[in-house]
Amino acid sequence: MIEKEKIEAAIKLFLEGIGEDPNRIGLLDTPHRISNMCLELFSATNLKNNIEKIKTFEAPNNNMVLQKNINFYSLCEHHLLPFFGYAHIAYIPNGKVLGLSKLARCVDTSSKKLQLQEKLTNEIAQKIISYVNPKGVIVMLEAEHLCMTMRGIKKPGTKTITYVTKGIFSTDKNLTDNFFNLIKFGV
Repeated sequence: MIEKEKIEAAIKLFLEGIGEDPNRIGLLDTPHRISNMCLELFSATNLKNNIEKIKTFEAPNNNMVLQKNINFYSLCEHHLLPFFGYAHIAYIPNGKVLGLSKLARCVDTSSKKLQLQEKLTNEIAQKIISYVNPKGVIVMLEAEHLCMTMRGIKKPGTKTITYVTKGIFSTDKNLTDNFFNLIKFGV
């Protein structure tokens, strides 16, 4: 559970620690703003995965369902800095499909916590498996990490790409190649 009072006290100490005056006019409301921001940015931290609320539909088709360019924002657990980019997801139905908005919702609810991109990629795939038990799923994330852009190595524009394959995507190279071609070139 997010505890706003603790966040606000910590932000005041942080401001003092970097040599700022937390009572300065421009910073007076900063601890409160940060605690409110945390409610949004870390909304998945204590979220319980409620599969029953995910709407699925019967579908006899076994063709690939793909959504690409689902934007996301998350925070690196090592530096507390954002990483952001696009998720590309495909799955092969096994009698059931998700409502189209549910793939984007899965990305959103998975990304709102401290984590690593590699773990986020796998978590999204696992959620889709738990929702519709597809014949296969593939998830690819491409993101820019501000911990590499604004500090450390300072390489803006560098993209980190992670992907995970499950089920038939792990064994059918043509299917996986088709996914990557659709991501790159479209239909």
